[in-house]
Amino acid sequence: MEVVLLVLRLSLAAVFGTAGVAKLFDPVGSEKALRDFGVPALLVSPMLVILPAVELLIAGSLLLNSSSWYGAVGASVLLLIFIAGMLYQLAKGNSPDCHCFGQIHNEPVGKASVVRNIVLLALSGYLLFSGRSVQGMSLINSERDILSFVLGLVVVVLLAGILFLLKRISEQQTQLMRRMEILELVGHDGSPVEREDVGHPHEGLPIGAQFPDFQLAGLDGRPVSRADMRAENMPVLFLFISPTCTPCKSMVTEFTEWNAALEDKVRLVFVSNGKKKDNDDKFGLIGQSNILLLQKDRELAELVKAKWTPTAVLMDAAGRIASHIAAGDAAIRALVDQVMTADLDQEYTYFTNGSGDAHKIKIGRDIPQFTLQDISGNEISADAFTGKDTLVTFWSLTCPHCLEMMKDLHEWDKAKGEDDPRLIVFSDGDKAEHEKFELTSPIVLERGYKTAGKFGMFGTPSAVLVNENGKIVSETAIGAAEIWSLIGKRK
Repeated sequence: MEVVLLVLRLSLAAVFGTAGVAKLFDPVGSEKALRDFGVPALLVSPMLVILPAVELLIAGSLLLNSSSWYGAVGASVLLLIFIAGMLYQLAKGNSPDCHCFGQIHNEPVGKASVVRNIVLLALSGYLLFSGRSVQGMSLINSERDILSFVLGLVVVVLLAGILFLLKRISEQQTQLMRRMEILELVGHDGSPVEREDVGHPHEGLPIGAQFPDFQLAGLDGRPVSRADMRAENMPVLFLFISPTCTPCKSMVTEFTEWNAALEDKVRLVFVSNGKKKDNDDKFGLIGQSNILLLQKDRELAELVKAKWTPTAVLMDAAGRIASHIAAGDAAIRALVDQVMTADLDQEYTYFTNGSGDAHKIKIGRDIPQFTLQDISGNEISADAFTGKDTLVTFWSLTCPHCLEMMKDLHEWDKAKGEDDPRLIVFSDGDKAEHEKFELTSPIVLERGYKTAGKFGMFGTPSAVLVNENGKIVSETAIGAAEIWSLIGKRK
């Protein structure tokens, strides 16, 4: 019996120790999981430290015979909280990623997650009801053994962290090599590959922007528009390909498999260019069961900033950008894997590629509570954002790009109709200078941009879109073109 209890303690210690270390190395995933589970915003940051610390404390307690019972108490309480949170989300029809083991393993919450935690709860409960004095064999018997054991445990944790970091570096190098192979394959015939218009492969429209309106002909010659895609009331995964793209051809089998796997969840739409015959010869197989649209040049690809082939981007059922650009075969596979396991019916579902300031995205969060006065002396508070979409912009008189955008902003402000979003400008500086812009919409001057920062603003000009319920529904758009994309305008 003592051996059985020792095995139970070691098993639980391994589970909680792994979970604690993994969460420390995956703060972005842990933050998203906490928010998806409904943890109040004020508690999220401290919980990123407290939760893994508690898990590591439980793991350490379970290793020592003298403290094992207390570790079992902590494990049981924590598992009960986890199970209650999972059941609550499932009852609401949600299935957020639990990120229980960081990037080592994460999956949407489901029956398997609940059953796993119930089994762990049964194990910790067995230790708990065995009593303080019946916790199995002891691993150590003297103070010297305790010191050696603690030092050994610290070394093991450090080695685990180093191995995890090496694994991440290896994965990034593998992804880089695959992208280099794509470029080599594209230019395999020895001819120069001109890509004067190509920027960074991850550049794209901000999440939450309206997917650009378009009308392109399919392989059968019939026109297809954005409105046609939205009429199906399904998310659409746009895959930009080309008959001159060797990696695209190599992925045809995968395209077909994805279409079958995602049939009731996501519509696959392929966007190519060139002659109909060339696309028939190369992509005829996928064109039989999917929509394959032909651009005259690269007009839709330019609008969504899909400058590489193959590239994928997701449009949600509401017609808005729901993913960062996925450029290259590895990135597309990663995006498809995420889409397959996600609950796309859940509000504010989106997918990042982990680049740039992805961790600063505030989509789905309530706007900050504030009360300020605009330059006309009117009181502006968070309550003013309800009932209608609002474009919230971050401005500066010392920003030349802001001043260049002002003419277009002024014209739109005067001409916008009832169906257009409201506008509010957060800025700093001289009141008289701002009055010269003659905007009908409120301009709020606040030294230090404290409120604007809580909206997720950084850089000027930037903006976010807030919906009629006072929820932020886009990531921060930087620059005039991205800002206009939030409301479907082209500049």
